[in-house]
Amino acid sequence: MKTSFSKTSVLLFILISTVFWAQKSAKLPADAVFYMEINGKQLNKKINWDKFNPILKEINKKEDKKNSWNDYSKTGIRYDATQYHYGTINDSVQSYTTLFTLENKDKFQEFINSVKKHGLEVSKKNNYSYVDIENDIFVAWNDKKAVLKFINYNKKEKNVWEDNAEVDSAVAAVDTVAIDSAYTEVEKPFDYKEEIGYLKDDIKYLKESIKENNAEIAKIQKDIKYLQKHHKYPEEKKEDSETTDSNYQHDSAEVSPPLSQDDYYGSDQYELDSVYQKQQDSISIVRFKMLKKFAENDFDEYFSSNLELDVDKNMLSFRDANSDAFIYADYDKIISKGLYDKLSKGFNFMSALGKLYSSDSACNLYFDDEKVRLVNNHRNKNPELQKSISQVYKGKKNKKLAALINDKSVGYYTMNINGYKYFDMMYDMMQNAGDEKYQKEIQLVMETIKIVLDEEAIAKIAPGNGIFVLNELKTKNVEYTDYTYDDDYNEKEVKKNKDIVVPDFTFAFATENEKYWNRVFDVITNNKEIAKKFTKEGDFYVFKDEKNKNGYIEQLFFTVKDGIVYLTTSKNTLEQQNQSEMSKKWMKDSSKYPLSGRLDIQKLMLGLDKEFKKKSERKMLDAVRKNVGEIYFKTEVKDNSIQTEMNYNIRNSSENSLMYFFDLFDELYKISEEDQPSQTL
Repeated sequence: MKTSFSKTSVLLFILISTVFWAQKSAKLPADAVFYMEINGKQLNKKINWDKFNPILKEINKKEDKKNSWNDYSKTGIRYDATQYHYGTINDSVQSYTTLFTLENKDKFQEFINSVKKHGLEVSKKNNYSYVDIENDIFVAWNDKKAVLKFINYNKKEKNVWEDNAEVDSAVAAVDTVAIDSAYTEVEKPFDYKEEIGYLKDDIKYLKESIKENNAEIAKIQKDIKYLQKHHKYPEEKKEDSETTDSNYQHDSAEVSPPLSQDDYYGSDQYELDSVYQKQQDSISIVRFKMLKKFAENDFDEYFSSNLELDVDKNMLSFRDANSDAFIYADYDKIISKGLYDKLSKGFNFMSALGKLYSSDSACNLYFDDEKVRLVNNHRNKNPELQKSISQVYKGKKNKKLAALINDKSVGYYTMNINGYKYFDMMYDMMQNAGDEKYQKEIQLVMETIKIVLDEEAIAKIAPGNGIFVLNELKTKNVEYTDYTYDDDYNEKEVKKNKDIVVPDFTFAFATENEKYWNRVFDVITNNKEIAKKFTKEGDFYVFKDEKNKNGYIEQLFFTVKDGIVYLTTSKNTLEQQNQSEMSKKWMKDSSKYPLSGRLDIQKLMLGLDKEFKKKSERKMLDAVRKNVGEIYFKTEVKDNSIQTEMNYNIRNSSENSLMYFFDLFDELYKISEEDQPSQTL
């Protein structure tokens, strides 16, 4: 009885454990550098499929597929469910994965059959099916979920700067894959017969090279004789189908002399080296097998879980459930495992500057009716350094600079930071940086720098308040030199005129030491060399370069007034201007936030039409200029992070800001199609 009870208990325990294990969530990979959630419940309401579907079908016609899909609103994917995206980087493999929910498995498989290669069979596993759409793109699915993976593999090269060779973790993870000899380097004993073969191949190559050079010499000699007789190169005969000028008449007398057969060496079709081709095919096959194994391993893991993705709560700390999309990026991993991997190891790149990049960023994206809104929270992983950075963003406000803002300007950028705290941030970055053996020496150097530098005096010269205003873009007619050539290729200079766009701007910053800047300008005006271009006119110092009168900036004005240093292209911009209610709001924000600004892209593009000559290009420009909006942003310290909110206000009559981008793309696509030559004879 006791034995029976024990067996039953063990069996019950195994069953409970099995159920618990089966319900375990799939974890986001530890090497993920990017994570994104798409809020399908909200976005699906904002997509107008009646507009979206026709243009997708029109684009798909160009793919020339017999069984191309014709209804992208019914792919079997549940669009009102949340989609998950993430990207991973390790020493040799980079991948991008998308997880999405299905509402109709059969419809989804029908869609996959329309995009995969013709004749390619779907592979079936115990709990899912999968197929490779391309050599590096794989998709897997069951009744409820689907996974799309883009995978790239680069064989890890041996680091010659290190004594011990690094192990390729990706290959180690798929050691069941048979690695082709093309990927392995095995040292073989010296074979003199093989070496003789290589030397004979070298002789053959040199003979071919001599033949090619002789042919080229013969051709050049013929050209010399032709030039001596006709004083120009022979005209190339064009086919009628290539001739666009109806008045064109070919002079049959002006034809090049007949060429010998040797002159056609450049068009010879040489047979590919079969050994080399086989080696390349072998490498491609092995690479595909490895990618396939990577994909299978990930598919097996995901479809053996409860099909839910377990994400680190720290990544989701700034996620807003009401946003249309949430994006997280780990800059620390991107830099340390990405392009700067070897640089950081070889030159200790990450020791000091790496502290600043050891951060992450979380963005919430909203497609509102009249604007696209993005809220980004940037946070350093070192709490002490993040505290120092936050202090930099808590500077004094300066309303005098805000007076330069007006609604007629193209845009502006304002800054109100604490210049004194900037030094503390730099010291914190340098703390514990460099070789651990010399930390005491480094700290002594830092203390010495603090003693030598008078941070308070430096901060008074430029406390950290500044503004740049792009007032307008003006058109200026300038003279430039072009070159023409006569029939004998003799060069001739020609003076021409053209209109260029020049910026009218103002840059200003606060100072608590006006005398310092006045002394700087006085020294410049009294310098014999610089004084030729830098003079004083009343309260203004003027820089004017006569030699650059045809350039974009002909003259600049400097002055110091009421605790503000000004640099401008026009004195008039410093005068008090009438401001609308909107510009008053911008003024208020510019004084309130550490960083803020706006850019009217429509005004910015006013002068660009001078750069476009073709009719189709101008139509494209007009369409963009008509629909392009305005960018406005503000930055502040919030939730122990640096939060930046950016708004892009749309100008057309689209249903919402998501469809705005589609409507703009649709209009540009139609213009590009109008410019295509007709295929009708």
